[in-house]
Amino acid sequence: MALLAALAGCSVGPDFRPPDAPAATTYLVDPQKPDLMAAGIPGGEAQKIVESLDIPGQWWGVFRSPQLNSLIESALVANPDIKATAASLKIAQLNARAQRSTLFPTIGLALGASQNQVAPILQSPLTNQNSIFGLFTAGLTLTYALDIWGGNRRQIESLEALAEQQCFQLEGAYLSLASNVVAAAILEASLRAQVEATRRIIAAQRETLGILQRVSGLGAIPGADVATQEAALAQAETTLPPLEKALAQQRNLLANLTGRATSDPVAERFTLSDLKLPADLPLSLPSRLVEQRPDVRAAEANLHSAGALVGVAISNQLPQITLSVGLGTTGVGTDALFGPSQTSTNVGGSLLQTIIDGGALATRKQAALAGLEQAEAQYRSSVLNAFRNVADTLNALEYDAITLKAAVEAERAASSSLAIARRRLELGDTTYVFVLIAELTYQQTQITRIQAQAARLTNTAALFQALGGGWWNRDSAEATAGQRSRCHAPVPTPAPGYISSKTTPPLISAR
Repeated sequence: MALLAALAGCSVGPDFRPPDAPAATTYLVDPQKPDLMAAGIPGGEAQKIVESLDIPGQWWGVFRSPQLNSLIESALVANPDIKATAASLKIAQLNARAQRSTLFPTIGLALGASQNQVAPILQSPLTNQNSIFGLFTAGLTLTYALDIWGGNRRQIESLEALAEQQCFQLEGAYLSLASNVVAAAILEASLRAQVEATRRIIAAQRETLGILQRVSGLGAIPGADVATQEAALAQAETTLPPLEKALAQQRNLLANLTGRATSDPVAERFTLSDLKLPADLPLSLPSRLVEQRPDVRAAEANLHSAGALVGVAISNQLPQITLSVGLGTTGVGTDALFGPSQTSTNVGGSLLQTIIDGGALATRKQAALAGLEQAEAQYRSSVLNAFRNVADTLNALEYDAITLKAAVEAERAASSSLAIARRRLELGDTTYVFVLIAELTYQQTQITRIQAQAARLTNTAALFQALGGGWWNRDSAEATAGQRSRCHAPVPTPAPGYISSKTTPPLISAR
């Protein structure tokens, strides 16, 4: 028994150890520029990338939009996909809890009652020789499968790792949903600005058409110029319905993300002026990124589960020992059921060792090893994808700032050029073709500036998503130094203000 107790403390198979942090210290080949240039307009302010700046749990608060905060909080509560993922987490946790029962003995109670009649030619087993009698039985059994090789513990370990994986998938679902709402709100604001700009352009072209018609009436220009402007106006008017359609569809998307029917649209409406660019952008070290990204942590938990299943497969090849104890009683009446002479007991044990099974157990072990190899490759893939996401976003932010600055300058120049051209046209100092070219140029630069402004906002949100979304700071409990952040089921809470670099807590969580 002492030997069995000692063996019971062992578990066959590999013991899990979190993968080593990546050795890389940067995401880009060239050093990342810490400052992103300003464009000289509201919504195009300069931004600074700050290494190791922490991310708030409600990271969308950096845009300082109460409407956006409210919409995301509603989405996190009402979105059905979130509820489905939360239910999957609950299933995984309950399955792991159920598996823990294998560590304890199983106690069973059996009760029986029957009415019996002995054939006349046979002797009754009763002392009173009654041929008809009732028989009552009661039994209590205790069985315990010794987990000598740790197979049950490895199975529990695997299921608990799967529950952790599901928890990080829920974190990832929360992060994706919040990011989708932010992106949808920014695109709505962009489309609304493009609709308004297009309407202004159409109004300006109508005004130009009026000028041409007056000048043509005086015989100063040919009628062909008027017809050309009419065609240009019609062309500009055709660009408005697609924008209005996209805006309506974006409103439907926001309703869907917040768990509403499209017939019940959200009350919030967004404009680019409602969303503020944060001055400081966080950038975590690569060694921290693998701790923060929910998809990487989910892949790590899957790797943990796969390693535990190797131990399960190995233990199944070894002898299985089960101990049992039974206590039973039999009586012809319930009053005599528990008499001292009616009780019987048994104590036993069994050992089962598979000898020939057609190679099933060996093949399952090979399959478990292949599963471990697959999980390792999937983990590496998730890390590489995480690095690429951050690198792509950093590149996008840098070029977005350059693009917006150039777009603002181009729009200002085109606006001045158009104003000059129209004044010259009124004075008869230029041709209509010059005005038309100026109009088309201004129209394109205005739309380009709006799209560039929205791109900076969108990729700012993408950086927070690529860095993991700050889930480790959602809980206000004090962190313990050196302890890894552990996953816990998200609970939507009101979004506080952005955490500045001076008030940032350590990048760890006590949960």
